[in-house]
Parts: sequence; structure tokens; C-alpha cells
Amino acid sequence: MLRFIYFLLMTSLVYADDTQGLSNTYSFEQFLSNIRFQATKLGISQTTLNNAFNDLTPNPKVLEYDRNQAEFNLNFWRYLNLRVNQNRLDKGMEKLQQYQKYLQENYKKYGVPSQIVVAFWGLETNYGKNVGKMHLIRSLATLSFDKRRREFFTHELLTLLKLIDEKKLPLNAQGSWAGAMGNMQFIPTNVAAYAIDANTDGKIDLWHTQADILASAAHFLKKNGWHQGERWGREVNIPKAFNYHLANLSTKKTVNEWQTLGIRTIYNTNLPNSTMQASLILPMGYNGPAFLVYQNFHAILRWNHSILYALSVGHLSDRLIGANQLFAKSITEPSLSRNNIKQIQTTLNQLGFDTGEPDGIPGPRTRHAARAYQKENDLPIDGYVGYQLLQQLQ
Repeated sequence: MLRFIYFLLMTSLVYADDTQGLSNTYSFEQFLSNIRFQATKLGISQTTLNNAFNDLTPNPKVLEYDRNQAEFNLNFWRYLNLRVNQNRLDKGMEKLQQYQKYLQENYKKYGVPSQIVVAFWGLETNYGKNVGKMHLIRSLATLSFDKRRREFFTHELLTLLKLIDEKKLPLNAQGSWAGAMGNMQFIPTNVAAYAIDANTDGKIDLWHTQADILASAAHFLKKNGWHQGERWGREVNIPKAFNYHLANLSTKKTVNEWQTLGIRTIYNTNLPNSTMQASLILPMGYNGPAFLVYQNFHAILRWNHSILYALSVGHLSDRLIGANQLFAKSITEPSLSRNNIKQIQTTLNQLGFDTGEPDGIPGPRTRHAARAYQKENDLPIDGYVGYQLLQQLQ
């Protein structure tokens, strides 16, 4: 008991140093008591809760992973090149052939192309090689106790407990530090909403049963807005004298309207004549590649809200069916550490451009502040939080 109290004391001191960490005024035991109350109201049995919370402690390692996600500090080219490589392409092409039957059946049922499903599989777990070995209950309890995304992860924890209580998942289920599980790294709410028993054996197995794994992924995308017969997006060329302020996911125009603004294919030919809605994104600022993205890109984002992740899925899926590498040339630029991003946020705040509490995560508020700073200083208004912005602010 003394060792346990000492552990809680030390973790509270560690977290107290982090403005986004755990509160040292709200003990983990109090937190578990609150979760137990909420779970009981949802009909989860006391037996399940007793087993789940027996000797449960927070895992500080989980917060380290949370604060250092690649999406937060790797730039576009480093992120993409790590994920879309020759090894992943070769394995992906093998999987396309090996599971062609399941993939084609899913395409007929859900309208999601085989290469898209396989691209997700490749990025999530390297085709099942890295499914995670962390205890899901402990990981989600730690993230729920944390302040950064408490509401989101509490919902995931309660859903996980419900699935365990219903015998749909084992008590000792393992997965990623973020609570994702199986070959496609479904979080508990995705398991509850989208997992499919494709082989009708009476159970859903996202670890070993390929029929269930692939069908669940296609079902997720279909339910989250995938449009059959449409592409996710395309790399494009933008004119030199362009209003970069238009380059964001919230600005939508038809393909024809983007054509009028000077956007062309990577070969400088006209875009297709289309009234389909699209957004222009510049994942590495005005010096990097440019993409027009469509509705299906937003469906990919429902899986993972990172633009870098979604672009990697789209590009890998294109490569799996014979597309070339990106036309834009790779730019060598240092990636930013979390402290670098905190420095950017702190400086922008000091200059009157509100990023909120500096947390080292370049989210929408930070990008909006960067745009305001760029506009006031007659810089290209691309909102890119990268090495060049860091230099300018220094």
C-alpha cells in the first residue's frame, strides 16, 4: 500500500509539471470511482468492473506517446517517406492478391476500393505485424484521467468496458497506447459501431479473421461518407501568384472553380470538367506539394484526423494500383520538436496572435494564429507551422 501511495504521489508530481497532464487535485482512485458510477448506470456488471479495476494504476508511458505523436512533429516528407516505402508497397500488392476474394466482395457491398482498404491496413499495423501489446483498459483509463482529451477517452473507456461485459472483447485485450486494437486499430466505439462478423461464425475477430478485418474497414468508410466511384484527391499545380489563404479544408469550391483560380494537374493540363466539391491543402506550406481533396478524403479523416495520415493513405492506395511517386520534389527541412512548437505558440501569443495555452501540438487554433501573423507581415498566408515559421519568429 505504501508503494502504491508513493507511485500515485510521484505520478501526480510528474503530471503537475505538464499543463496538459493529469490533475494532482483529482486522485486516480476518485477517477475510477466516478467511472464505476457511470459504468453502472450503463448496465455494466460489478463483476466486470471489479476485474477491470483490480490493482489498476495509470501508465505514464501512455502520456509520453500521446505528447509525441508523429503527426505533431514530423513534416510531410518525413512522415510520408516513412510510411509509403517499397517494402510496404510490395507487401500491399501481395495482400491485394492474397485476399482478392474478400476485397471484391466488400467492394460490391460497400463500394470501397480494395486498394484503399489495404492502404489502411498497411499504415495501421503493417498488415497485422504491429497490432500493439499494451493493456487496453489501463491505456484508456490513463488517457481518461488525463485532461487533454478527457471526455473523448472516457467515452472510449466506458465503451470498452461495455464490450467486455457483453463478452465481445476479452478482459485482457491488448492494443495500442491510444486504445486501438486489431489489424485495423479500431477504437472501442468503432468496434461497437462498425465491426462486422463477415464469416458469420458468431463472433467478431479483428486480430486473426481476415474476412472480419477487411469487411469492418470497408463498412467503417462506407458509413462515414465514402462515395463509390470517386477518388480521394489528386496532386495539383498552383500558380505563383495565388491566394494561399484559400488553402484549407474549410474552403470548398467546385473543381471548375479551382480551375478558374489557376489550379492545374501536375502536368499543367486542365482539371476535369466537374462540379464536385474540393478543398486545396498545402501540407508543407506554399513551398511544398499541393493537393485537391474531395469528399472521400474527409471519410479517411474520420479514421484519423491527421492530414498527413490521410494523404499517406491516399497516396499509398494510388501506388498500389500503379500510380507514380508524387510529382513535387522532396524538401529537406528539419522536423519540429514539441518544444519548438511550444516556442512558436508562445511567441505568437506574445505578438497578439492567440494560440491558446502552448501545448506543442499544431492544431487548428495554432494554424489560424499563424495565418493572422503571416497576413500582418505580408508573408504567404498558408498557415503552415513549420521550420520556416520558427525561423521567422526567432
